[in-house]
Amino acid sequence: MCAFFGVSRSGYYDFVCRQGRPEPDAELGQLLQEQQTHVRQTYGYRRMWLWLESQGIHRNPKTVLRIMKKYNTLAEIRRRRKWVQMGQQVHKYENLLNRDFRADRPNAKWVTDISYIHTGQGVLYLSMIRDLYDNSIVAYKTATQQTVNLVLDTIRLAMRKEKKRVAAELQLHSDQGFQYTSQGYFNLTQEYGITPSMSRRGNCYDNAMAENFFSILKTECIYRQKIATFQQARELIDDFIDFYNHERIQLKTGEAPLTRRLSA
Repeated sequence: MCAFFGVSRSGYYDFVCRQGRPEPDAELGQLLQEQQTHVRQTYGYRRMWLWLESQGIHRNPKTVLRIMKKYNTLAEIRRRRKWVQMGQQVHKYENLLNRDFRADRPNAKWVTDISYIHTGQGVLYLSMIRDLYDNSIVAYKTATQQTVNLVLDTIRLAMRKEKKRVAAELQLHSDQGFQYTSQGYFNLTQEYGITPSMSRRGNCYDNAMAENFFSILKTECIYRQKIATFQQARELIDDFIDFYNHERIQLKTGEAPLTRRLSA
C-alpha cells in the first residue's frame, strides 16, 4: 500500500499514531475565532495578541498570526479613500499642530474632518472631532448635506460635553475644507476661545489622525455591507463609535480610548 501511494512506511505509521489526538492549535483557534466574532472581525494579529496578553494567555505574536491564518480569522484589509476639496476659502490658519500628534492631557489637541458615507439614498456626511490625548471620538454629527452648520454643530456638541474639562488653550486642527475656512467657523472658534490650526494645502498627512479614524470606521464597519438608507448608516455609525471608544483595543496603548481618559 505504501509503495502504491508513494509514501514511506515511517510516514504512514506516524500518521496512524496521530489519529485520535486533538489538534494542538484547536483550543486557541476556537478562542481567537470567538474573540474575532465579538470584535466584528476587525482585529489583526497584533491587536489579538494584546487581547490574549490581557487574558493571561502568553503566545508569540508570530504564533498568533500563524493560527489566525490557519483558522481563517484574519481581519479584513483596509481600503484607501479619496478626498476632494471644495468651496471658497475665507479664513486660513497656521499649521500649529505641525504633525505633533501627541497630547499630555485630555481636550488640549483635537482634530476634525468630514467624510462621506454612501447609501442607497445618497451620500451621508459625517463630521467628527477626535482627541489626540487618547484618540477617542469627542463628538460627531451626520447630515445629508455638506454645510458649514454640520461642522459648527459638531463643535457645539463637543463643547457641551467637555466644557468643564477643556484645557485653557484648546487647539482644533482641520484641513482646508470650505467649512473650516468659513466666517461661521472663525466666529465660533473665537466665541469658545479655541485656537484653530490648519493643514497645508494638498497635504493629507498634516491631518492624518482624522483621516486614520475614517479609515478604521470604513474598513471595519461601512465597507463590509451594503447600506440601503440614511437611518441604517446612522445606526451603524452610532454603534461603531460606541464600540470604538469603549471596547476596541489600540495597539499603542493596549486599551480602549476612553479607558485612558477615565484613569487620567
